[in-house]
Amino acid sequence: MDPVRAKRIAVDARWVFRELSGIGRYTLELLRELGEIGGAFHFLVLVRDAERRAFIAREAGLADRANFEFAELPHGVFSPLGQFAAARLLRERMVDIYHSTNFMIPLPAFPRHRPHAIRCVCNIHDLIPLVHPEFTPRALKTRFYPVYKALMHQIARRVDTVVTGSESARRDIVRLLGIPGERIVVAPDGVAAHYGPAGEKPSARGGPKTVLYVGRSDPYKNLPGLVAVFARLVRETGMDVRLRIVGSPDARYPEAGEAARRLGVADRVEWSGYLDEAGLLKAYQEADVLALLSRYEGFGLPVLEAMACGTPVVCSDAASLPEVVGGAAWLVNPDDQAEAVAALREVLTNPAAAERLRTAGLERARQFTWQAAAAAVLRVYGGAP
Repeated sequence: MDPVRAKRIAVDARWVFRELSGIGRYTLELLRELGEIGGAFHFLVLVRDAERRAFIAREAGLADRANFEFAELPHGVFSPLGQFAAARLLRERMVDIYHSTNFMIPLPAFPRHRPHAIRCVCNIHDLIPLVHPEFTPRALKTRFYPVYKALMHQIARRVDTVVTGSESARRDIVRLLGIPGERIVVAPDGVAAHYGPAGEKPSARGGPKTVLYVGRSDPYKNLPGLVAVFARLVRETGMDVRLRIVGSPDARYPEAGEAARRLGVADRVEWSGYLDEAGLLKAYQEADVLALLSRYEGFGLPVLEAMACGTPVVCSDAASLPEVVGGAAWLVNPDDQAEAVAALREVLTNPAAAERLRTAGLERARQFTWQAAAAAVLRVYGGAP
């Protein structure tokens, strides 16, 4: 590499879809912060099309960054054509480091034997289909489990550095993929600076109390279990309370809606669907408690985002969640309905308990910033922020 040339980093942003998933939001926040603190590098951002290029440039504030350019790759990250096209592009653009913000990499660019001409960095946020295949019964990764498992082991052999969000996820990666711990960097996700309280909750003005859920409907999220807990809370307390579910609907997993109808609380469950950033922020700010009874999380960003908005959190004592919340949430066994009901009832009816969690949550959330996450990634690239 020419010593006077800025190191060229390709960041694969083809994970940013029109409806932002957790990975899409991670990618946008990382790019935004790299624009602020990554001036020592030249970045090539890979996108699917001109529309995503304009969206990312606008949302991440990259339009006027002289050290950022974009390249369009109109192929999916998994397609054979996309695999070879990406590998060719990396060579043609003389990229020094390739970074995928999710697990898939262009395999032809990275032989199984290191060192590589181009360093390979990728995020592995979780290994749910390997850790608990029963939690994703209808996902393609589980339906084609042998292919997925073989693919993940190929990636493990080829990647130079893995970035993940928690020590819990790191242990799974070491145990299940055999990647040495020294090749894995734990860089926790952050909370965007504009996430904060917005004053009085609507319930304080006479409205119903709101239990909020943010996330997907996959079985590991245990959404039917949350609906059952909510129904029991209504039945045992008679409270004026609703359950608001935020997240894109998934026809593969209708169990939560069926449970709401079967348990007689369908009229108290609001399905908000996908919300944009402004709508999601408002949902956090207005909720009286966030409930996340997942049986597994690689990180669990909604708990921190709720805390940053001054909303108490009741969540599982499973996987990464105790590590992330650090004692600032009410932890429960996700399969113990009575324990979850008692926690929600206490938070919703005891102002002192809610205030304790609110105060602790605000302090905890301040410890997680996207700038710190980006700084950790820059160190992986080989530069000090």
